[in-house]
Amino acid sequence: MEFHEKLQELRKNRGITQEELAEALYVSRTAISKWESGRGYPSIDSLKEISNYFSVTIDNLLSSEKLLFIAEKENKANLRSVCDSLLGLMDICSFILIILPLYPNKVSGFVESVNLFAYTQITMLNRLLYWIMIITLIVAGITKLLLTKFGIVRCNNIMTGVSMVISVLSVLFLAMTRETYAVIVVFLLLVIKGLLVLRRNLLTKDS
Repeated sequence: MEFHEKLQELRKNRGITQEELAEALYVSRTAISKWESGRGYPSIDSLKEISNYFSVTIDNLLSSEKLLFIAEKENKANLRSVCDSLLGLMDICSFILIILPLYPNKVSGFVESVNLFAYTQITMLNRLLYWIMIITLIVAGITKLLLTKFGIVRCNNIMTGVSMVISVLSVLFLAMTRETYAVIVVFLLLVIKGLLVLRRNLLTKDS
């Protein structure tokens, strides 16, 4: 007997509806319906709740092969979530482009490094574009963290693409304006993000 058949049998023997079972397990009725129709399996935590609620062992609910499959799938999903969170943090790290002394100011024939607040020897347009670029990356990072927290996968993937495009454009723009130190920082962040995206895609492909 398959898991979905066992779950249906246990629920009907208890004499409860899908809604009542969903409330008891702290999940949605849609999740119960999905499990009972054989269109998916619960998480490890939900399996434990089902096991405790019906007083049966997890081994009675699922074969060891299915249990291993669920565990591996859940582990990959957690790793993808970690990659997404790190991608968001990398964008938030763009804040260092504001506070670190990465920009050259010439004073009395000498060049001193200053942060973006004190950087005055550039055009107003470039200064405005720097601020827009950095703030956009920070907002993208915060947005990505929120999307990851609430599990909104599709929008999360779109935000990843937007973030990568902004980073590439930032590298090109800073290179054109010859901001040597700033472009190095942005390029390093871009490389790290690229590695995280590659790792995440490999996890998605394997799942």
